[in-house]
Amino acid sequence: DKTSEILGVQVKFATDCIGKIAEDAAAALQPGEILLLENLRFYAEEEKGDKEFSKKLASLGDIYVNDAFGTAHRAHASTTIVAEFFPDKKCFGLLLAKEIESINKVFKDGEKPVTAILGGSKVSSKITIIENMLDKVNHLIIGGGMTYTFVKAQGGKIGNSICEDDKQELALEIMKKAKAKGVQIHLPVDVVGADSFSNDAKTQIFDVDKIPDGWQGLDAGPKTLALFSEVIAKSRTILWNGPIGVFEMENFAKGTITLGEAIGKATKNGAFSLVGGGDSVAAVKQFGLEDQMSYVSTGGGAMLEMLEGQTLPGVAAILE
Repeated sequence: DKTSEILGVQVKFATDCIGKIAEDAAAALQPGEILLLENLRFYAEEEKGDKEFSKKLASLGDIYVNDAFGTAHRAHASTTIVAEFFPDKKCFGLLLAKEIESINKVFKDGEKPVTAILGGSKVSSKITIIENMLDKVNHLIIGGGMTYTFVKAQGGKIGNSICEDDKQELALEIMKKAKAKGVQIHLPVDVVGADSFSNDAKTQIFDVDKIPDGWQGLDAGPKTLALFSEVIAKSRTILWNGPIGVFEMENFAKGTITLGEAIGKATKNGAFSLVGGGDSVAAVKQFGLEDQMSYVSTGGGAMLEMLEGQTLPGVAAILE
């Protein structure tokens, strides 16, 4: 089948992941063969992190390798508990090792200036990430829907743009903390405004703090893109999490594309760039920018938790 073809070795399949079927299949393996087990989540014990279930899984092998970064933030049987049964014979797979190395390149070993670009619609979903960044970066670019909570908090007029009114105080607090820590926050100065949330809407460029009623900001404007691109060009380490416009609509994708191209150019000039977390990963893939980045993460929730400064259960299980 396809898996055997890709790996160049025979991949066998067991119709169960524990018990006699799995045990017999594992025992019958010849050197160089691979056994793929049935979906572990068919057992509720997998997501519960059940120790007895983990022990049964562990009995099938001699060495434990975890290469599933996308689920490393979950304390499940196969990602965390099973490692206990391999105290001296456990390690990261090549992908998971690369993910950790890339995060460390930004947060621990990052050549300065370090710039983090945070997009997305809500301050509330990024607050822990922002606070963690303030101790690690020199520049923080904030774009996307989050922009308008910061702008309104400073007295700007944002029209009908998305805004978390109850997070305005928090936005001001973030700016105050950033100033105290010597981190430069860069917000959009102009936006592409639309008279409705639609690709076919009428558009106009507005100063970010002078958006009229009936209009909403859906992408970064030309002055903003020039400003952000300049900051990126001077950076040596770049983290990008979240788009800076509604890139799913063609007429509001320019900001995200331009930002991606600026990061690609900086990378070509020797900067290290990491793209991580959901929509920004989707954006670089959609616009063919993936090969221009140093590393594009494979983890959604796992990457976000690492950006928040958390230790992932699946990672901790190997390091213990």
